[in-house]
Amino acid sequence: MKPWHFWLLGLIVLVLVFLYEQNNRIVISKHIVKVKKVPSSFNGFKILHISDLHNKTFGKNQATLLKKIIRLQPDIIVITGDLMDRRRTDFEPVLHLLKGITQYPVYYVPGNHEAWSTHYAQLKELLIHNGIEVLENEDRRIVRDDQAVFLYGLKDPGFYSKADHKLKHRDILASHLDNWNPEGFSILLSHRPEYFDVYASHEVDISFSGHAHGGQIRFPFIGAIMAPHQGFFPKYSAGMYQINNSRLFLSRGLGNSLFPFRIFNHPELILVTLETNHSHDV
Repeated sequence: MKPWHFWLLGLIVLVLVFLYEQNNRIVISKHIVKVKKVPSSFNGFKILHISDLHNKTFGKNQATLLKKIIRLQPDIIVITGDLMDRRRTDFEPVLHLLKGITQYPVYYVPGNHEAWSTHYAQLKELLIHNGIEVLENEDRRIVRDDQAVFLYGLKDPGFYSKADHKLKHRDILASHLDNWNPEGFSILLSHRPEYFDVYASHEVDISFSGHAHGGQIRFPFIGAIMAPHQGFFPKYSAGMYQINNSRLFLSRGLGNSLFPFRIFNHPELILVTLETNHSHDV
């Protein structure tokens, strides 16, 4: 074997190790929301955000993923769609995750891959069987010591594209939010981050979204390269965004879809802790 063959082989090994690490090491992003509207009973309340699993596996029977979730000790878990990938029919990765989080209250909204899949009814049945609250333009009241926060879950607009093709996605989402009148601190689950201005216009306190996959590939000083339904150099890709008093927490997700790998964009779990602010809003 010629010397350059060794260099080439070494380079290939390094690239493979790099890609494996980039796509399998889960990072935890932690945020604190400290505002007056958070009831005192919810001071320290922890919300774990999961998104865009796309049937991916982290360890045997999701052991690596579940270990990280359990260590965070969330009060509730919210899942913002694309647990499944429309091109795959293997529910085992999803089932192992669901069975491992049954001890927590879990709220789920479907994403565009559920909307495009012929197997969503099967997934929905699986979710309900495992005690997951499936929200399709529905609200829930989360109560602690006679105080409450208000949760709403939006169904992905992809479910309506064929039947109501004349309506714009943002108009569909806005029409559902028009019917929601929370009486206090409000939490919204919606797969699509590109409509954050709609959520903010309805004065939602915090929103959780996925879909953008962190831009799939991120470069230092440049950021995200491309996101679904936003195109190149997307406005919303990952992290926390704010319009007035409304905040969006956007997950980079866990899995991949059509594009098979991530670069400088690790799989992510988000943990948001609520705190009561008795002085002024932050």
